Amino acid sequence: MADRVAADGFIAALDQSGGSTPGALRLYGIPDDAYTGDAEMFALIHAMRVRIMTSPAFTGAKVMGAILFEGTMDGSAAGKPVPAFLWEERGIVPFLKVDKGLAPETDGVRLMKPIPDLDALLDRAIRLGVYGTKMRSVINMPSERGIAAVMEQQFAIADQIASHGLMPIIEPEVSIKSPDKRGAEALLLAELTQRLNDLHEGRQVVLKLTLPDAADLYAPLTRHPRVTRVVALSGGYSRAEACAKLAGNHGVIASFSRALTEGLTAGMNDDAFDATLADAIDEIYKASIDKYQH
Repeated sequence: MADRVAADGFIAALDQSGGSTPGALRLYGIPDDAYTGDAEMFALIHAMRVRIMTSPAFTGAKVMGAILFEGTMDGSAAGKPVPAFLWEERGIVPFLKVDKGLAPETDGVRLMKPIPDLDALLDRAIRLGVYGTKMRSVINMPSERGIAAVMEQQFAIADQIASHGLMPIIEPEVSIKSPDKRGAEALLLAELTQRLNDLHEGRQVVLKLTLPDAADLYAPLTRHPRVTRVVALSGGYSRAEACAKLAGNHGVIASFSRALTEGLTAGMNDDAFDATLADAIDEIYKASIDKYQH
């Protein structure tokens, strides 16, 4: 799987959790009153994800990896455990979202909530064939102390994850609504660079970052010896906007969620669904690969 992560393609983010699932379902054409309770909600979002994963358009030809919610990892697609289906049937590397959501804002940032039983979760992921993990924090303000706290937490948990032999995706999302997004991104770049420089030889991470206001801001990180890939989240931008911004960031590939599923609805017949998804995958792949190869 390591060779596939280094090859062409982008990462699909199919990991909406409890807080973001209702919004994802609304965009998919399923209103809040169509289900009662978390179990029904997660069953509906799992069905949406399976429809995406089993579509003829969703293959390793253009989708290099997929980030899964825990419930999706534990579920099945076409009669197989989801990670096995992705890798064995589609050639797509499975990753797992391991964070449990965000703590309240402090010092302009939202750290991750504690992750109980992380070691047991990682062991289960390995048994199911997962290659790596993802965990998300949010940066709202250009706060040196806050951003340092985000990095301290992210890299400490990444070390725990890597000790299990899994590849950590570190995601310190800078909010696109930040009143000083450029300032926050400059501080994040400096802090990330220092943390990466301090990683011991042989340790690798993937970075998942908000598309920056300054084109190619993160170019030095794409060349850092401790970084396997730099991937970009769409962060609330439309697909057209996200792909246009991605075009100005050489060496960075997409890891989009909402921008990937934009335009997909539960009421579409299979032909329309597959064609819409194929168009989205083509657009995101082109934005990722054209810029990566130049």
